[in-house]
Amino acid sequence: MPLDTPRDAQVRQTIDDLIQTATTYDVAALDRIYHDSLYVMMIDQNHTLNTADKDAFKALFASKRAAGDPPMNTWAKFHNIKVDGDTAHVLLSRKNDLSGVNMDLTLSIDLIFEDDRWQVTREVIFLRPEGV
Repeated sequence: MPLDTPRDAQVRQTIDDLIQTATTYDVAALDRIYHDSLYVMMIDQNHTLNTADKDAFKALFASKRAAGDPPMNTWAKFHNIKVDGDTAHVLLSRKNDLSGVNMDLTLSIDLIFEDDRWQVTREVIFLRPEGV
């Protein structure tokens, strides 16, 4: 996907960094990427909604690290990056087993440029079984 501006490239790099740190359970790096007001909504294949704030979502990755889980899949397909001043939106597809089962994910991610860096403020994650 073409990146039209340097800000688009910065947002793409932030999401690439997010993928790398989340898939290796680097909670300290996630703390910097996730905004203090992070809100995550995850809808599974049974239409069950799970929500988390920054601390709860980081705890999920910390528990996977403590359990010795292997790194997750880093595959990603970017569909759209839209930057509007100090806010941005990214739409992408991912494949991983964050929920304990291999899943295809569609993510809608909102970011804000604050404290001289892009930070994730909201993630909406739609899970479906891999290949469905």
